[in-house]
Amino acid sequence: MGFQQGLSGLNASSKNLDVIGHNIANSGTVGFKASRTEFAAMVANAIGTAGSGNAGIGVQVGAVAQQFTQGNISVTGNNLDVAINGDGFFKIQQPDGSAAYTRAGNFKLDDKGNVVTNSNGKVMGYAVDPNTGLRTSSTPQPLVFPTGAPIPAKQTKSITASFNLDARAPDAAGNPAATPPIAATPRSTYGTSLNVYDSQGVATSVSLYFQKTATANTWDVYDKLDDPNATPPIVATPIGQITFDNNGKIVGPAATAPATGFQLPITIAPPTPNPNNLPAYTMQIQLDGVTQFGTKFAVSELTQDGYTAGQLTGINIGNDGTILTSYSNGVTRAEGQVALASFRNTQGLADIGNNLWAETYESGQPVMGVPTEGAFGALRSGALEDSNVDLTAELVNMMTAQRAYQANAQTIKTQDQVLSTLVNLR
Repeated sequence: MGFQQGLSGLNASSKNLDVIGHNIANSGTVGFKASRTEFAAMVANAIGTAGSGNAGIGVQVGAVAQQFTQGNISVTGNNLDVAINGDGFFKIQQPDGSAAYTRAGNFKLDDKGNVVTNSNGKVMGYAVDPNTGLRTSSTPQPLVFPTGAPIPAKQTKSITASFNLDARAPDAAGNPAATPPIAATPRSTYGTSLNVYDSQGVATSVSLYFQKTATANTWDVYDKLDDPNATPPIVATPIGQITFDNNGKIVGPAATAPATGFQLPITIAPPTPNPNNLPAYTMQIQLDGVTQFGTKFAVSELTQDGYTAGQLTGINIGNDGTILTSYSNGVTRAEGQVALASFRNTQGLADIGNNLWAETYESGQPVMGVPTEGAFGALRSGALEDSNVDLTAELVNMMTAQRAYQANAQTIKTQDQVLSTLVNLR
């Protein structure tokens, strides 16, 4: 009888319409992946019957397969919106502690500084060294940021200096007996300055002056100028010397082992007034980038590693998943790196709703990594991956499924008419 075939066709077409409707309903859902209905023929006897004599008894739904193709990337301007361009899933720790995976990167910060999804799942990542950005752990953990308390002050321990001292400069003392006389060079001619910070984050201005000596390729280094009007008068003394070879490359002062390169210690007194009686502190001036060539004095780098306390002002996620935080004190540092997961069989993932998938036996275990490494895609901050639903194609599929439903209904109607004719034979 044709009723079985028609009924199976109605059921299959109805399921197909359900899948198409689900796709259309989620055409605007971030990170959504469309599904398609895959059909399989049904036969009355598939074993022990030779040739093509098996009687077809209709159709069944073989599978509802998810399509993990890349969706379009739309720019949002929100730094906590993150899109994956390529392979990979964000790993999420759900409120019950179980793991889930998503392509939807519309993240937020909760009141404790956790990076979370709309369903309050915690986004997983790797701990990193704040200064180098290198991972310090291979185990993903929830990403947390210090949104409330400021980062503490850090005392300056090192100054990095790169500059050129003019190889044409004469002895700073001059020579009034020369013909013509050579005037003395004021100490302030070759000088620079920057702020450093004590243990409580109080800034102190540090000045450095360089004065050519009568010895070839040798410069005295001062941290202050003479002040005869001070009480008592200030007569500055060198804190060290910088020496060069005949090629203009620095050869001293050498760093004290185990440090390498060239460096000069400098002791800083806290600024006056000093209500907390903080002691003087010593730091190293790194001089590896200092040269002596026949060009004007020029400073190309003068930085230090200290800072005062600061509040979080911004978060940015790089294409490699490194999360950089900016603070009101001008400090930018790495706070973590977003973790990504991939699966051997993405079709085997179980859709658990809320734009989340769960690992199954068919999907295999996740392979963890970070963006841009191996086969993992890159991240795009300030953007989201759109649904991969092709709305035009789905509308066409819906019309086709509707015609198939109508056709199957017609087969049932026709079979009923045939049966009625047979019953009414006289």
